[in-house]
Amino acid sequence: MAYKIFIYGYGNPGRQDDGLGNAFVEKFEEWVNQEGLKGFEFDSNYQLNIEDADAIAEKDLVIFADASVEEIEDFILTPVDASSDVSFTTHSASPGYIVKLCGDLFNKFPATYLLHIKGYEWAFKEGLTEKSQKNLEKALQDIKEKLKNPEKLINLYKVF
Repeated sequence: MAYKIFIYGYGNPGRQDDGLGNAFVEKFEEWVNQEGLKGFEFDSNYQLNIEDADAIAEKDLVIFADASVEEIEDFILTPVDASSDVSFTTHSASPGYIVKLCGDLFNKFPATYLLHIKGYEWAFKEGLTEKSQKNLEKALQDIKEKLKNPEKLINLYKVF
């Protein structure tokens, strides 16, 4: 079965490691094109917006990618649902809010995950730090492997 998979990275590439989500999408899209894989869509922005609820509504699997300041080793992939850190301000929306809005507006609940990639530096400067680039490469390898069989991630996902 062909799945509709949406990879969405967000962050500010002008703030060093804050651009990890954007870099993830760029590198993953290159790989998908090189491999000739079908069913993938990509987007990248500074932040999530309420319009993104519409963008995910018809997808089977959504992976949001973002830089993380969390105390993690290199990266983690966590499920996102309508109860996950649901917040919205005039400046940004959380992944949980986008999933909730998608459910409220379209009664759709795609399997949605957040890829947290560990970052270290956030100065107004372009380019990722060496340590975050290593984390990015590890995350890319892991997600490439997982998406060889996306059905596993889709079936693991539970709507709460």
